[in-house]
Amino acid sequence: MKIDILSTAEDDLVDGYLFYEDQEAGIGEYFLSTLFAEIASLHLYAGSHKIVWGRHRMLSKTFPFGIFYTVGNDTVKVWAILDLRRDPSYLHKRATR
Repeated sequence: MKIDILSTAEDDLVDGYLFYEDQEAGIGEYFLSTLFAEIASLHLYAGSHKIVWGRHRMLSKTFPFGIFYTVGNDTVKVWAILDLRRDPSYLHKRATR
């Protein structure tokens, strides 16, 4: 199964990296390596997560982030990687665009 991280999700990863790197040097790198490992796990677990706002949502085990994705024809598309502590109306809008 191919995993396609869309540009919107890539932007989310950059935002998360910058946020955590501002907290303490090195945590941004840990954030990225953790999220990329969790995204890679979609090779095995794609489609098994709860559907929220029309997309599957996998919860990060380490950070308060949700990975929103769809599955179709041997491809997983990652649409958004969002900090779930944000306002729910913002999250809904970002997860569905």
